[in-house]
Order: sequence, then structure tokens, then C-alpha cells
Amino acid sequence: MSTRTTERPQVRPPGAWAFPEPDEHQLPNGLRLLVLDLPGQHVLSVRVALTLPVSSEVPGTEGSTLLMARALDEGTVRHTSEELAELTERHGIAWGAGAGERGVHLGVEVTGRHLGTALEVLTECLAEATFPDTEVARLARHRLADIAHDDADPGARASLQFVRTYFDERDRPHTPLGGDRNSVAGLTPEHLRERHAALSPVGGTVVLVGDLSTTPDAVRAVAATLGGWAGQARPPGPPGPARRADTAGRVVLVPRPGLAQTELYLGRPGPDRRTPHGWGTYQALGMLLGGSPHARIDRVLREERGWTYGVRAGFRPRAVGGLTVVGGSVRADATAPALEELLQILSVPGAGLGEAEVRAAADFVARTAPGRYGTADAVADELVALLSDGLGPRTVTETLEQLRTLTVEQVAAAWDEVLAGPPWTVVLVGDPGYAEGLADLGLGPVSVVG
Repeated sequence: MSTRTTERPQVRPPGAWAFPEPDEHQLPNGLRLLVLDLPGQHVLSVRVALTLPVSSEVPGTEGSTLLMARALDEGTVRHTSEELAELTERHGIAWGAGAGERGVHLGVEVTGRHLGTALEVLTECLAEATFPDTEVARLARHRLADIAHDDADPGARASLQFVRTYFDERDRPHTPLGGDRNSVAGLTPEHLRERHAALSPVGGTVVLVGDLSTTPDAVRAVAATLGGWAGQARPPGPPGPARRADTAGRVVLVPRPGLAQTELYLGRPGPDRRTPHGWGTYQALGMLLGGSPHARIDRVLREERGWTYGVRAGFRPRAVGGLTVVGGSVRADATAPALEELLQILSVPGAGLGEAEVRAAADFVARTAPGRYGTADAVADELVALLSDGLGPRTVTETLEQLRTLTVEQVAAAWDEVLAGPPWTVVLVGDPGYAEGLADLGLGPVSVVG
């Protein structure tokens, strides 16, 4: 009896993947429309991004932009909040709204046969929102509850303390995006109406992504609804400055007696997505340093020392410039040694990075891109983020192309540039009984905040 042997097939690297490119249209009111047909994605994603930087808020009304966005569907000239809720529920429309450094963003998820209704609701809320007293008061209470929760949560508290320490107190980023207790408590419906009145279609973007086989008139439907919204003729200018505070190079401890873990949050200047080093370089760097349990930080702090479940590192771009951030929690009794070890890992010069780890990190980011952008909402969100930053849809493809040919020399030069900048701002939230030795780490003054 003869036996047959089968050779194992050779596994080859996957082919290059490109980010899908949408068709572009100009709506009558100045809105830019990007439409992308993704067969099989039967839940359509609609995104609207409008220029209204939070830095244009009147001092003392910080948080009014976010609260205004959240209140858009809480009542219009034609419908009460209950009627709008019933309308969206009946048609399977999932609604979301928020605000960021650059402006206001709205989004809906809806099947193709209810797209027209979803667009009508979006347009109605933009054009006719009334901001009823009772609904605004309820949303303000919710926001105050969120603030209290963030203060109680060690991770959120560390992030809040970081922006208060890192950014110049004269600039808007020093205050949380959604405002603080004092500003939110003083917000009125009139404040929200004033912010709403500043919304403009000029410079704004609409993105529609999904399977459009059942909605051949999608462009016409958008033009007849959102394209007819007038708004203001001229939107506010670009975001205001986000300067680093002169006293940012220091350690701040937020005491939480009895906390079993200490939350660490470190940050220093980083790039925006226009960096001459290429954004892909920093994506690979973030993965290499602290993007997974196999990265440099966790190989030491988690696997060798057993001090943490995980500490992550990455880069956060802003309108101009950005941040290099590292964050996670460690065992309380290992606070000082864990921070010292972390700083040693982060102080490695570019010449200390290995070719194999750079290649592995770059390949991971590039080859997992199809999975990250496998749904309509993920593609729509990325398109809005790119366009709001003044970048085109090909930016993702260009970044992936860079990653496929990235060299250790490129990554080394980018990391050396970060290390040559201003020092770390370090925030710790934890038991002050384990803070001994922090002053000996050479990180600048150590202060304790209530």
C-alpha cells in the first residue's frame, strides 16, 4: 500500500493593502461630502464634522460645546425629545454626538432603507434644536456626575491631572474638554444656543460609508437635507494654542491612601500626523515600546518584575504638535522602582533599538490594518479624523507604504528627536506611603495635590 506525502505550502507575506478611497462631492451650502460604497456593510455610517474649536468658548463656559452637541437631539422646533427618541428608535437609527479640539462631530448608524429619515433628523437637529431648560439641566447633571466619576477613578484622575500640569493654564487644553465643575454648573440653555448659533457648514465634512446598493440616490438625499442647512456664513478660526507649561517638567502625586495599585501617567512633546519622519514611524515606535504585552515595557515590568498587568505607550497627535504618552498601573509597593525601571526603558537612545523589533512592530501595524478598517464605522471615523486634520484619504495608504519599508535608522532618528525635547511630566495617583524615593529620580520637583 503506497502512501502519499503532501508538502506543506509555503506561507508568503500578504499583499499590500490600500485604504478605500471615496468619491467626493461639494454640497450647495459648502459642506464637503465623501461617499464610499462598501459592499456587505449593510449598516450605513454617516458622520458630520463641523468646525467649532472648544478654544473659542467664552471663558467660564468651558464644556458648553460638548453639552451643546449632546443636547442637539433633546428637542427641536418640530419634535420634543421624546418624539425624537421614538422616531429614531422606530427607524433603527443609532445617534451619537460629541466635541473635540477642532469642532463638533455627529454620527448615525442606520440601514439603507431608513437613510433618508436619518438625514432628515440630522438636519433638523442642526437647524432647529431648541435646548429646553429641563433637558439641558439633566445633561448638565449627567456631566457633573461624569466629572465626579473621573475624579474617583485612578486612571481618569491621572489623565485629568496630567493636562492640568502639562498645559499652560492660559490655554484651553488646561481644562478638560467637557469643562470642570465650576464651568458646567454655570451653563444655561442660552450658553448652548450661542454655541449652536456659531455652527457653520463652511469647512465642514459629511461622510457616508456602507453598502449603497439599495440607496442609489444617496448623494441626492444628502444634498436635499444636510446640503440645504444654512448655519452661519463664517465658522470660528482654527484651534487656539496648546502650549506646554513652564513648570511641566516635574512629578505630581495625587494621594489615594490604601490604593493597591499606583496609576502612572507620563507625557512629553510628540509629533502631529504631518511629522517629516512620517506618522508610520511613530506608530511602529508606539508598538515597539508599549503597544502590546510583547513590547519593551511589558517584557520588563510585567514578565520579568511582575509589577503590572500592562503599561502602554503611544503618540497622540493634535492640530499642531502632539504628545508622547505612557500610562498604566503598577503594584503600590513597587511604585518608585517601577517608575525608575520605566524611565530606564524609555531613555534608550535610537541606536539601542533593534532591527528585528522595528520590523516586527512595523509589520504588525501594517498587516493588521485591513482588520482595523473592516467595518463602515471604522472607515467613516478615520475619514473624518483625517479631513478634520487637513489630510486626504490617501494618508492611511501612504502610512502603510512607509511602514512596509521602514528602517531602524528612521525609527531611531524619530525617537532621538523625542528624547531631545523637554523632559517628562509625571503624574502618580496612589498611596503616598509608597512615594519614598521619587525625589531621587531626577524628574524635577515633587508636589502633592489634593
